Amino acid sequence: MALTWPHDTEPTGQRAGLVDVDVEHVTAQVTGTRTEQCESTVEDRLPDGSQPDRVECLRVLATVVSGAQSGTDIEGWATSTITADDVPDGTRIVVQHYPAADGAPEAWAWSDFARGVPLATLALAFVLVTALVAGWRGLRAIAGLVIAFVVLWQYVLPGLIAGEDAVVLALSASAVIMAIVLYLAHGFSLRTSTALLGTLTGLVLVGALGALGAHAAHLSGATSEEDFRLAALLGDNGASALRGVFLCGVVLAGLGVLNDVTITQASAVWELRAADPGASWRGLFTGGMRIGRDHIASTIYTIAFAYAGASLPVLLLLQIYGLPLAQTLTGGEFAQEIVRTLAGAMGLILAIPFTTAIAARVALAQPADTLRPATGHSHVH
Repeated sequence: MALTWPHDTEPTGQRAGLVDVDVEHVTAQVTGTRTEQCESTVEDRLPDGSQPDRVECLRVLATVVSGAQSGTDIEGWATSTITADDVPDGTRIVVQHYPAADGAPEAWAWSDFARGVPLATLALAFVLVTALVAGWRGLRAIAGLVIAFVVLWQYVLPGLIAGEDAVVLALSASAVIMAIVLYLAHGFSLRTSTALLGTLTGLVLVGALGALGAHAAHLSGATSEEDFRLAALLGDNGASALRGVFLCGVVLAGLGVLNDVTITQASAVWELRAADPGASWRGLFTGGMRIGRDHIASTIYTIAFAYAGASLPVLLLLQIYGLPLAQTLTGGEFAQEIVRTLAGAMGLILAIPFTTAIAARVALAQPADTLRPATGHSHVH
C-alpha cells in the first residue's frame, strides 16, 4: 500500500475543467409547484420510440435554507420523472446555484432530494440495533466498516484514477481491511489469524480467477454510457483502466462473503476440538467440512441473488426488448456479472477447505482447555 499510495490529490474533474468550482449546492424547502408546457428533450420518448414536440414539465418554487443565499425565493424545473405528488410543500431538496458570470444572470437548477436526515436516521437505527443485539463486538465491527470505507475512498479510488495496478490495489486494500476488521471484531487470537489467512488466500484466488475469466471472455469493462465516459476521463489508458476497475471490483466484491465463511469455519473447528479433545486432524477437518458444505450452498444463493437484485432494471429492459436468453447472458454487461459471480463463488468454495485444514492443524496443537472463548460468531462484518 505504501508503494502504490496515490500522491496526486487534486480532483481529476477540476483538473480537467469538468467541474465548475463556482457552483454551490445548497438546501431549499419547497413552497409550491406548477405544471407548464415546455420543449421536450432526448430523454422524453413516447411508447413507440418517437420524441414529442412538447411535454408537461414541473416548475418547483422553493426557499433556500442553507448557505449565503438563505432566505432567497427561487424556482426551477424538476427532472422529467418528478411529479407534483413527489414534492409537496415542505419537501427539502438540493439545488445548484450558478452565480452571475460573463454577462449571464444568476441561475438555480434542481439537483436532487435532500436525503441527509432520513439516511442518518436509518444509519443511527442500524447502529442502535447492532449495539443491542451484538454488544461491543457489533460496535467494533461497525468501526471496522468505517475504516474500510476510508481505505477505499482514500487509497483504492484515487489509485485507480492515478493508473496504479488495479489488482495490486485491491489485494493491498483487502489485506489491510481484513486485518483491521477481523482483529477489531473478533480479537487477537490464533482463531482470528487462521480466518485471516483463509480470507487472504480466497481473495488471491478470486483475483486470479477473475483475471482469467475476463481474459477468456474478452471483457473490456466498458458496457454502459457511464463506463465510456469514465474511460474518456481516465485519459489515454482509459480502456485498460476499465479492465482494471472490473478486476478490482471482483476482488472487493468477495471481501464480505469470504470474511463470513472463513471466520465461521475457524470457529467451527475450534468448537469441534473443544467438544472432542481427542479428535484427530482428519476428524476435525471432516467435521468442519460438513459445516462448510452447508455454508457453501447458502452463500452461493446469497451471491447470485444479490447480483440479480442489483441488475433488476437491466433485466426488466431485456424482458421488454424480448432478446434471446443466450444473447442476453453472453452480452457484455451480463457476462461481467457472470464472471464476477463465478470467480467469487469459486474463490469462496476453495477458501473453505483451505481454512478448515489450517484451522484443524492449529487447533490440534492447542491445549483443549484454552480453545473455548466466551464469544460467538457474528455476521456483522
